[in-house]
Amino acid sequence: MDTTKKIATRNGFGEEIVELGKNNDKIYVIDNDIGKSCKTSAFMKALPQQYINVGIAEQNGAGVAAGLATCGKIPFVVTYAVFGSLRMCEQIRQEVCYPNLNVKFACSHGGVTPANDGASHQAIEDMGVLRTIPNMTVIMPADYYAAKKLVKAAAEMYGPVFLRFTRDNIPVIYDENTEFEIGKAVKLSDGKDVAIIANGDTVRLAIEAKETLEKEGISVRLLDMHTIKPLDKEAVISCINDIGKIITVEDHNIINGLGSAVCEVAAEMGKGKVYRIGIQDQFGQSAPYERLLAMNGITVENIIEQAKAIQK
Repeated sequence: MDTTKKIATRNGFGEEIVELGKNNDKIYVIDNDIGKSCKTSAFMKALPQQYINVGIAEQNGAGVAAGLATCGKIPFVVTYAVFGSLRMCEQIRQEVCYPNLNVKFACSHGGVTPANDGASHQAIEDMGVLRTIPNMTVIMPADYYAAKKLVKAAAEMYGPVFLRFTRDNIPVIYDENTEFEIGKAVKLSDGKDVAIIANGDTVRLAIEAKETLEKEGISVRLLDMHTIKPLDKEAVISCINDIGKIITVEDHNIINGLGSAVCEVAAEMGKGKVYRIGIQDQFGQSAPYERLLAMNGITVENIIEQAKAIQK
């Protein structure tokens, strides 16, 4: 992990979607009048014939995208995560997922990264809500390079996809040669004492915690579970069978997010211990991003503490 190089994952999306659009005229961007924040300005300038700005009308944007998909286009609806999930939820369910149309929802400002914008703009329920809808794939990349690769993979697969990006800059973990597969976790390290499963902007915290734990003699298996749905059940089952002690880390409500998805597997197996670190079923506030994480125990120190506690 390069802590000196920090880039928001929304930047990775903004760059990759331009390249994809240049190589495939079926790819469209459906903007909801926040292209500057969601990094679609370059696409608008380079490919105006593949760009539609519907204004501040997210539900309409979902409908326009559904119509384009029925004509063979591959539309990316672009907005903030809180609007691209909750405000559009009925349209996503009825107009996109029910007919299983090839629409992608590319949403910046996931989790509490909107920070000072406050609870109205912080998406802490989005992935949980959308993972319950049939046919939907739910993805959150951990860094800039993961975002680029997973956006490309989403464009190449058929079906509805929700991609969640960060507003804030976060450390670069991977490089341009790293390959990603939707539905398959990336194993960042192997170990036998505890498994840490993280996604998105919390993977960087899990890496720091792992490094400290290993210095103290605790062996860590670390997974980047970039796809929450379909969850890589094989990877989770392996963690339960091989280790039996799991910490999940996410910038999302601990209810119905990554932690819940992992707990569902453990419950069906009837074994294993899982401790969830994430937003503690409470709204955020207007505060700096790192402070909001700390208010919910989403810190390197708490990951370390819980990894030690789960050994007992």
